[in-house]
Amino acid sequence: MSKSIFYHAGCPVCISAEHDIISLIGAENVEIVHFGESKDRIPEAENAGVKSVPALLTPNGHVLHINFGASMADVKA
Repeated sequence: MSKSIFYHAGCPVCISAEHDIISLIGAENVEIVHFGESKDRIPEAENAGVKSVPALLTPNGHVLHINFGASMADVKA
């Protein structure tokens, strides 16, 4: 994986974190995944270790949980 992946659910906390992540690392270095638009990506995120959103999956496979917007159980509901 050469880019980070930012997973979120579209809540205000997530949108704010998305803007900050893009400002910090650049839009060309991060793929944005909005679970409201891409529910099929939820298993991928869970398999990577995402427990809540917003979360950033680094190119090294580390999950950085940013603030607390929603648990994955909430996202799947």
